[in-house]
Amino acid sequence: LRSHYLYDEFVYRLTLQVIRETGLESATQDGGSAEAIAARSGLAVDQAVVPLDWTLRLLATRGVLEEAPGASTHEFWARGPLPSADPAAVREEQLRHDPSWLPSYVLAETVAQDYPAFLRGAIAGEEVLFSPRRLRLWVDFFSNKNGLYAVNNRTGAAAVEQWLPRDGGVILELGGGLGSGALAVLEQLGAAGRLGEIEEYRFTELVPAFLRRGEQALRAHRPEGVAMRFDTLDMNRPFEAQGIAPGSVAAVYAVNTLHVAHDLDFTLAEILRALRPGGWLIISECVRSYPRQPIYAEFVFNLIQTFRSPRLHPIYRPNGGFLTPEQWKVAFEAAGFVDTRFVPDVMRIHRQVSDFFVSAIGTTRST
Repeated sequence: LRSHYLYDEFVYRLTLQVIRETGLESATQDGGSAEAIAARSGLAVDQAVVPLDWTLRLLATRGVLEEAPGASTHEFWARGPLPSADPAAVREEQLRHDPSWLPSYVLAETVAQDYPAFLRGAIAGEEVLFSPRRLRLWVDFFSNKNGLYAVNNRTGAAAVEQWLPRDGGVILELGGGLGSGALAVLEQLGAAGRLGEIEEYRFTELVPAFLRRGEQALRAHRPEGVAMRFDTLDMNRPFEAQGIAPGSVAAVYAVNTLHVAHDLDFTLAEILRALRPGGWLIISECVRSYPRQPIYAEFVFNLIQTFRSPRLHPIYRPNGGFLTPEQWKVAFEAAGFVDTRFVPDVMRIHRQVSDFFVSAIGTTRST
């Protein structure tokens, strides 16, 4: 919890730094919507509006800006001069408290350096995040040694152990990244004595460099006797055409993946078709407690077009990126899934703790 609050403060201070370096401080004094401020400041509106709106919402939650609904969007204006705060001081405190979180700090710091150029349209977010020179950042970030990200993997692994059908079968992981989620699942099932129930663990990933590194990690560390397969899979295309037969999978698993599906309805329909009757979709996701809540992870991921610009639905997909538990539940039910569950019970937790961001969500294909 201490690290959670430290990192939240760190990203807030980086955000203030980006505002100043982009020359937006005077624009916040004049006020307006994110669209109006972006246009008035000469930013690349198409790619800047979503991260700028997030920035303004974050500063509003800190009491630095006022926020009010406008005719068609929210408007913001500064209450006074923006505060000055040094991110390095928080980083040093984190280093003393728990250095396992430092990969998250390095990633955010690296992104902050290119944020002004991104907002002006001088560089694409994908180049900022995924150029070959940045691969090491992701190896360290998507790791069970990273105190921030390990929570997602451990929560998801506990849910797989709880909800995987007792007769086992094929587990299909979507967006497996660098393999840390799969390693956590295999460790959890091994501790529960259930590895023998895995007919095959099918690890899939769209980014070739991630797929290669994920396969290397799993081949080096997977338990003996567990059959594994490694494939490229695009969740935005029909699964059957990519080798996933209908009704062939006992569980579909994904860690922080489904929120970047371009058309969530389409992807959920493909998952439902791939599952056998009684099979489970299990996701570990960063979740908002209320709509428009700014979450520190978005400082980084708002740079990705697939994160910020999916096909929207007014009820359960009103924004890019992270969703609320209620929105996930409605989306699953609209796709034909039943018996949606949460581990931990994040809906109950949110009644008292609004910045609890992690939950595994399970839902099943009816028998």
